Amino acid sequence: MTARSIGTRRLRRWSILLAVLIIAGLAVSWALGSLMVRPTPSPVPPAVAPARDVQLRTSDGVVLAATYRPGARPNGPAILLLHGNGASRAAMEPTATWLAAQGFAVLAIDFRGHGQSTMRSHSFGYAESTDAHTAFDWLKHRQQGGKVAVIGISLGGAAALIGSVGPVPADAMVLQAAYPDIRRAIRNRIGAVAGHWAGVVLEPLLSFQARPRFGVGPGGLSPIRALRAYRGPVLVVGGTADRYTPPAETRALFDAAPGPKQLWWATGLDHAAVSGVATPAYRAILLSFLTRTIGAPHPA
Repeated sequence: MTARSIGTRRLRRWSILLAVLIIAGLAVSWALGSLMVRPTPSPVPPAVAPARDVQLRTSDGVVLAATYRPGARPNGPAILLLHGNGASRAAMEPTATWLAAQGFAVLAIDFRGHGQSTMRSHSFGYAESTDAHTAFDWLKHRQQGGKVAVIGISLGGAAALIGSVGPVPADAMVLQAAYPDIRRAIRNRIGAVAGHWAGVVLEPLLSFQARPRFGVGPGGLSPIRALRAYRGPVLVVGGTADRYTPPAETRALFDAAPGPKQLWWATGLDHAAVSGVATPAYRAILLSFLTRTIGAPHPA
């Protein structure tokens, strides 16, 4: 056997080994991606009067579980609450109850694949945008055309902005712990658990699954890009200790808003904490923003 044939055989072996490793890596990354988008059903306590549970049907046949709280006026200002990834409208209960007590009409929904809605794979806001538009249209009609603001938490903020038809046409929008684009979101989440370089290496293997899974590339999962098409007033809320959406990314999201805007920091709070913040300072900022943009619930 010649040296050349030995070298050719070794090269072939290394090529086969490399191909096996690549295929195995892709299989593992696809399995990890499937885990990230799996549905998360959960029980939600039934509404207590005057609140009532309702069901909404989207254009693609998904049934959304929701809870509606009437406001002080049948055509008064209203709030649509959009929860974060893996949660449900139950996570919005404290905010919904408080807003209703101020006189706002409030609708909180379970996104598809969450809570008690039809189970579908999660899509980081892309398919969920259909849910956001459906809920907004229902609430706008229910309030007889009254002004409606959206409060989107993390995933909820993305769903209010991205999607095939663009941002929800809200009269005002609160983006709370919302990610700017899917690539940075995945990189940050992996990096927070496994370190920076793990996030850098693994992120492309996950983010570029968007097209086969959702029919859109990573560029279509970019709230910061979609926000440039929304001209209404925006309140951006971020946590100074949020490693999933770091302060620099929250600031970039704020800078991208073309209309009237306000930025508020939840000092010392991480992603989970800022998603559920209910401090007096937060509520004061939120109430001021809402009454200024969509009006006071009670007539003067």
